[in-house]
Amino acid sequence: MAAIRVAPTRAQRAVKLLRTINSGTSSCPCHSNPAHHHHGPVNPFAGRKRSLATPVDMSQQKEYAFEMAASSIRFGPGVTKEVGMDFKNMGAKKVMVVTDGTVQKLDAMKQVQEGLEREGIPYEVYSKSRVEPKDYSIREAIDFAKPYQPDAFLAVGGGSVIDTAKLMNLYTTFPEAEFLDFVNAPLGKGKPITAKLKPLIAVPTTAGTGSETTGTAIFDLVDKKAKTGIAHRNLKPTLGICDPINTRTMPSAVHASSGLDVLCHSLESWTAIPYNERVPRPTNPINRPAYQGANPISDIFSLQALRDTIKYLPRAVKDPDDWEAQSKMLLAATLAGVGFGNAGVHLCHGMSYPISSQNPGYQHSGYLVDSPIIPHGVSVAVTAPAVFRFTGASNPERHLQAAECFGVDISNVKKESAGEVLSEALANFLVGLGDQPRGLKALGFNNGHVNGLVEGTIPQARVLMLAPNLDTSGGQEEREQLTGLFEEAMEY
Repeated sequence: MAAIRVAPTRAQRAVKLLRTINSGTSSCPCHSNPAHHHHGPVNPFAGRKRSLATPVDMSQQKEYAFEMAASSIRFGPGVTKEVGMDFKNMGAKKVMVVTDGTVQKLDAMKQVQEGLEREGIPYEVYSKSRVEPKDYSIREAIDFAKPYQPDAFLAVGGGSVIDTAKLMNLYTTFPEAEFLDFVNAPLGKGKPITAKLKPLIAVPTTAGTGSETTGTAIFDLVDKKAKTGIAHRNLKPTLGICDPINTRTMPSAVHASSGLDVLCHSLESWTAIPYNERVPRPTNPINRPAYQGANPISDIFSLQALRDTIKYLPRAVKDPDDWEAQSKMLLAATLAGVGFGNAGVHLCHGMSYPISSQNPGYQHSGYLVDSPIIPHGVSVAVTAPAVFRFTGASNPERHLQAAECFGVDISNVKKESAGEVLSEALANFLVGLGDQPRGLKALGFNNGHVNGLVEGTIPQARVLMLAPNLDTSGGQEEREQLTGLFEEAMEY
C-alpha cells in the first residue's frame, strides 16, 4: 500500500523556512548574502560557517541595530501651569529650579513658580545659568545643587539652561565622580551613565535646541579651547513641556539663530551615515551611542522638521507676532530633537564647536550679553553650504530630497550635482532670512585661523564618525578635508 503523505502545517513550513534562512543555504540573495541590500543584514552570520569559539573583532563589526530614546513630550499653549501637578504626581519633595537671569523675569518662570506653590512643592531657584555654558559655569551650578540635595529638577529656559540642569542632575546623582569622567572621549573619559538620574522636567523658552528631548548636554571646555559635552540616554529629561506661549518673548535675532539650529539638526541627521554602516558594534547595549546614524524612525522626524523649518522660520523671524509660525517652530525643534537625538549630527556641529570657542571677538546683534558671542545656531549654519556640497556624493538621493524641501525642482538634476544643488538652495535660504553672517569672515575669522579651527574639530569624534565622505582616522587626510571645508566656508 502506498504511503500516505501528510501535507506540512503552516507552522511547520514557517519553521523550515527559518531554518533554511539561518543555515546560510537559501538561494535568495538577500538572505544568503547579508550585504545584498542596503538596509543591512537580517542575520549577521548568515552565509558564513564558523565555530562559535572563533573570536570576532567587534571593533571591525558594523552595527546591526538601532535604539530609539526620547523624553515624553507635552505640547500645547498653557501647559506650563501643569508642572506643579507633575511634581506632585511624582512625589517630589525638593525641586531644584534651573533658569537664567533673563528668563527668571519672564512669564514662564512666574507660571512654574505659581504651579509649584499651588501644589505645596518646596523648591529653590538657581538663576545663574550661562548662555553657551563654560565648564566653570557648569561646575558652579553643580556646587550649588549638591548641598540642597534635590530629588527632582526643573529647567526653564533655552538649551543652555536645560543642558546645565542635565549636568547638575548627573553630578548630584554621582557626587564622587570627577568632572571629566562622563565627558565625551577623547577630551574626557567617556564613561557610560550606569544609573537612572533624578526626574527632570524641561520647559523650553526657545525654539531651537530640542534639548528637552535628548540625552545630550554641550559646554565649552575652556582649557582645551573646544566645545564638547556629555551624551547618554540617561541624561534625557523625564518630560518636556513645550508651551508655545513661552517662545513669544524671543527677540527676532534669537528666533533666527535658534531656528538655524533646527535647520542643521534636521539636515545633518537626515544625511548622517546609516546606522548599519557605523563601527564598532557595541559589545554591550549600554555602550551603544545615543548618536547612532540615520535610521528609519529618526528619518521621519528629521524630514518633517526640515520641511516645517523651511516653511515657518522665515515667517517667525519676520513677524514675532505670527502665532502659528512660532508654534510650528517650537514643534519643529522638538521633532528635530527626536531625530538628531537618535541619529546624531555631523560636520556642521563638529565644526561649530571650535568656531564658538575660538571666537575672535564677534558679538551677535540681538543678544544682550556682556561678552562676545557667536550663537550656536549661527555657528552651525555658517558652514552648512560648504558642508552639504562636500557630503552630496555620499547619498545624492537624500541630498536632492532635502533640496526639494527648499522648493528646488529636482526632476532633471543629475546625481553628481546633488551637493551643489542643496548647497545653493541652503545659501539662498540663509540669505533670505536677512541679517545673517555670510561665512566665517563675517564672524572675524580669516585663513590664519583655519589650523586652530581644524585642530579644535578633530577631537569631536562623537559627531565626526557620522559624517559622510570624511576620513576620520585623525591623520593628514582628515586635516586636509577639514582645512578645505573651513576655507570654503569663509564666505558664501
